[in-house]
Amino acid sequence: MFDSIYTSVVTASQFFIMSAASLVSGIIFAWLMSFKVRSKKRFFIVASILPFVVAAVITFVNGNIGAGVAIGGAFGLIRFRSAQGSADELAAILIAMASGIAFGMGYIGYGVVILLGMSILFFLLSFLPIFEHADMEQEKMLKITIPESLEYTGAFDDIFAHYLKKYENAGVKTTGMGSMFKLSFKIRMKDPSEEKAFIDELRTKNGNLEISILPYTEPINQL
Repeated sequence: MFDSIYTSVVTASQFFIMSAASLVSGIIFAWLMSFKVRSKKRFFIVASILPFVVAAVITFVNGNIGAGVAIGGAFGLIRFRSAQGSADELAAILIAMASGIAFGMGYIGYGVVILLGMSILFFLLSFLPIFEHADMEQEKMLKITIPESLEYTGAFDDIFAHYLKKYENAGVKTTGMGSMFKLSFKIRMKDPSEEKAFIDELRTKNGNLEISILPYTEPINQL
């Protein structure tokens, strides 16, 4: 059970055994993590299929030094592209890369299976009522620009207490060549209809500088 199933040449049965094991394990892993990790559904879909995609890449590259170097460069390009990308965009790039490796090494059938199989699985997982945190639809990302002179620690606590059911500090950074700060908060309104009144009160404290309330879509990597 704990020995490699591969021989010197990967057979179709070995490949499909690997596929089934990695996909089932990936889905179970993502389902278990969804109880503790608060994120959008598409993040968990990517976590479900990623073990298979990586395994497919390793399967076709195994023992081929030239292909390994090429894949290293491809992963570098993916990291550069994914800095501003979403989880599902990254998954699409990885799936396309895995199938491209298969096609490029002459495994036409495997390349087709990877592309079509992953597309069907992605759609199925998207429609199934799993990995969903219903209350996340109410969560927003609040960004407030303040002047450098304003002490931002606790500056908005009274307004937050009045309008928000929950808020979480998501970070701070300087902007305007250091003359201003931009604060980020993950928030949930008590009453969404009071959003304008909430913004108006914030404006009285931040000197009428920029304020934005955006849908909360992904864990914050950049402010």
